[in-house]
Amino acid sequence: MSIFLKSKNRIYYFNSAEKNAAFELGSSLSELLREHVLLNKTIIFLCIGSDRATGDCLGPIIGYKLSKYQRYQNFYVYGTLEEPVHAKNLKDTIAMIYQTHDDAFIIAIDASLGKSSHIGYITLGEGSLKPGAGVDKDLPAVGDIFITGIVNFSGMLDNMLLQTTRLNVVMSMADQICLAIKLSINKLRDVSLQ
Repeated sequence: MSIFLKSKNRIYYFNSAEKNAAFELGSSLSELLREHVLLNKTIIFLCIGSDRATGDCLGPIIGYKLSKYQRYQNFYVYGTLEEPVHAKNLKDTIAMIYQTHDDAFIIAIDASLGKSSHIGYITLGEGSLKPGAGVDKDLPAVGDIFITGIVNFSGMLDNMLLQTTRLNVVMSMADQICLAIKLSINKLRDVSLQ
């Protein structure tokens, strides 16, 4: 459960219930990637969350789905349903990513809490997000770009809200985010081939 760090960087919001959400998210993501990623940079999708709470499994579900499409050069996925990246192993995973990929450009993906009217919205932004901040955990900020999905409303007993989040909300956002990522990676690859 993340919050994003406030800055002057751009932040975009997409309603996952709208039929063009994946296309619009993918277009915005490919624009950010073209601005920030050199052709030889390694793109890391760091999908954060636990598979033990419905509201926190957005990251691992996206990681699971993306790992099936990991045929692109310079594109790696960390955090899946089989091997989730969560509070207990996040610091070690970040260290391992930078040791393994000295040119890593990290796209951090996590679930978040927000206003009840924003449930189902996806955010895309420049800069880091702070995993665990939504549930009072002190974890390192991570990411050059972030994607979050607002899975439930924020309030008292946030940990309980994670347990009672509807799986349909999480799966719908995961499908939209994965489709958007595939669209943006294909656009980036097509540009690099020209």
